[in-house]
Amino acid sequence: MKYSIIIFLFTITLGAKVSAQKESAFQEGEWFKFEMNYSGFLKAGEATLEVKNRYYDGKPVYHVVGKGWTTGALKWFFKVDDRYETYIDKTTYAPYKFVRKIDEGGHTKNIEIEFDHDNKKALIHDKKNKTKKEMDIAANVQDMVSTYYYFRNEIDLDNLKAGDELTVNMFFDEENYGFKLKYLGEETIDTDFGKMAALKFRPYVMAGRVFKEEESLTLWVSNDKNRMPLKVQADLAVGSLRADLSAFKGLKYPLKIIVDN
Repeated sequence: MKYSIIIFLFTITLGAKVSAQKESAFQEGEWFKFEMNYSGFLKAGEATLEVKNRYYDGKPVYHVVGKGWTTGALKWFFKVDDRYETYIDKTTYAPYKFVRKIDEGGHTKNIEIEFDHDNKKALIHDKKNKTKKEMDIAANVQDMVSTYYYFRNEIDLDNLKAGDELTVNMFFDEENYGFKLKYLGEETIDTDFGKMAALKFRPYVMAGRVFKEEESLTLWVSNDKNRMPLKVQADLAVGSLRADLSAFKGLKYPLKIIVDN
């Protein structure tokens, strides 16, 4: 399977209608950890997302690092060691650079993409195959990881209702495409930290070798100022995968837990 897509589904959850820029929903030091299980019983892997302060070409940026790896019995016959990075402008939340370095059962990639938003170009450096090429990109394009952080700050729930279909321009694997998902509404879910109010989304994916059908994914993010990822459920061509937030630190805003009376 394309394990990297599963590990970082959280990073593409919020392609939404946007409003005027608001105060950032995240900050340097934010860190998430996720636990994944295959078909409800087999521990499949773990993943982390971390935000750091850095400079890129002299500009202050958020440097987001995502890592994913297999654990338990699965790692003995399908070892995964993935790393994703993005460098995001602190004002516009546009990505300057995207890194994808993966090893999935011996299938490896080592790609760096530099974005020139002014000229709508992407310079793709395939470090494994020692090639470089330039491609056109769409306006306001995001990469696989920056998308989530961009829309955490821009989602406009006042003008969003259940059933709305939402899109965002994304560049991934040397391809421009319009990522689309459906907002399903609000829901209260059980987490490792107690009951939490969540926003529920269903992205459209390509049915086939990995996913069972176009609407095979369901994602939940916290319905508070943090907009943090809580859970994902994926129906795969064979079996299913569930990922749950298991640990976090460095939230910008207090966590809201629902206490039963």
